[in-house]
Amino acid sequence: MEALPWSKESWKAKASHQLPDYPNIDELKRIERKLETVPPLVFGGEVDELRRLLATASEGGAFILQGGDCAESFAEFNTEAIRDTFRVLLQMSMILAFVGEKKIVKIGRCAGQFAKPRSAPLETINGVTLPAYRGDIINGSEFTERERIPDPNRMLTAYFQSTATLNFLRALSNGGFTDTNQARNWILDFVEHTPTKEKYLELAQLIQKRFDFMQKYQIDRNGPERLDFFTSHEALLLPYEQALARFDVPTGKFIATSAHFLWLGDRTRQPDGAHVEFLRGVANPIGIKCGPTLSGAELIKLINILNPLDISGRITLIARMGAGRVAAHLPALIAAVKSSGASVVWMCDPMHGNTEKTETGIKFRSLDKIFAEIREFFDVCEQHGVYPAGLHLEMTGKNVTECTGGPRKIDLNAKYETFCDPRLNDEQAIDLSFKICERLHSRAGISRQARAAARNSL
Repeated sequence: MEALPWSKESWKAKASHQLPDYPNIDELKRIERKLETVPPLVFGGEVDELRRLLATASEGGAFILQGGDCAESFAEFNTEAIRDTFRVLLQMSMILAFVGEKKIVKIGRCAGQFAKPRSAPLETINGVTLPAYRGDIINGSEFTERERIPDPNRMLTAYFQSTATLNFLRALSNGGFTDTNQARNWILDFVEHTPTKEKYLELAQLIQKRFDFMQKYQIDRNGPERLDFFTSHEALLLPYEQALARFDVPTGKFIATSAHFLWLGDRTRQPDGAHVEFLRGVANPIGIKCGPTLSGAELIKLINILNPLDISGRITLIARMGAGRVAAHLPALIAAVKSSGASVVWMCDPMHGNTEKTETGIKFRSLDKIFAEIREFFDVCEQHGVYPAGLHLEMTGKNVTECTGGPRKIDLNAKYETFCDPRLNDEQAIDLSFKICERLHSRAGISRQARAAARNSL
């Protein structure tokens, strides 16, 4: 079947969801024109490199670690926040690389993750109704009429903050921050100073033993064309995405230059909708969030629209079912994809299906349930003959108290800072990595004698 014509603006003819109503259309158009003139945030060569790595991951040759804030904030933009989240992703990568001895593809939810889907367009507090907070790129979180009016100028702020974030990440990647000796010491320091010391000491020692092997997992220092840290966000605010889309002459393709990897959420994956229409025309790798309401037939329809040429690494399916519900929903999706013959990457988002509320209305997530969903995802993939290629996490390098569980007792009221969804803190993220490593390590069947030899050699 011949593909329908596509342009950067063809999405406007489709039904749109989750988009704000800007009161000043002339101002919106002015900002769009300005964004069309600014330099791209990412480049076609980087996007192609990520697609090749994702294709490798789909075949079991790599593992994807995607993580970062639920939503970036203008107010919390600072050096420490970027650096610390990057550091935790490096630590997690080194731990996860230990068992599989595979390259870890590192993708940050950063430099563009400013918009959030909402369950309702309006919010009412104490009898006052205002537009819902949709992320800093659209409006403000403060519950006032002035803050909640969608303002297109916020797109410029988001662009320039993303630019600074990417520049800093590239500097860290090429400036010694990713030295494997340093990352190893971070891991050992974590083990030494947490209550889980005895539980994870053996694994930490084995990781140290394989230090030479881990050298190959450093971020490549040959320049941005071989960048080994990529950015991602949900392609939610289409005026912003359209303005930053560029025709890339070297690749001969349109690229969404706002990030390397973009995904569709549960609320924006309508096959005849505006978000699918926009994404089908750009060459970036595309993620599809797969929740319990998605049927196999709907999924195959989406895959056919977004990847009619079945390009390997183009489509990543991100399962987000909730602990205890993976076995009831994921097998049907796997069967549908296998029957279609489509090339996809399978990932697990164990965060969004496990959000709970306390009696006082505070949202939180349990680390035990997060790990339970990961364990179920791995098991179901193994049982049905597909490779569990990665994890999609909401986490931060800060010591926040938004999720329960982990090495220390958590008081949710102590440092609850998120404007949107609960995030794993630095210790919980590392603890989760060790839990996964411990499980995979035990399933690998490494003998006690080999473990003892490794301990004795250190």
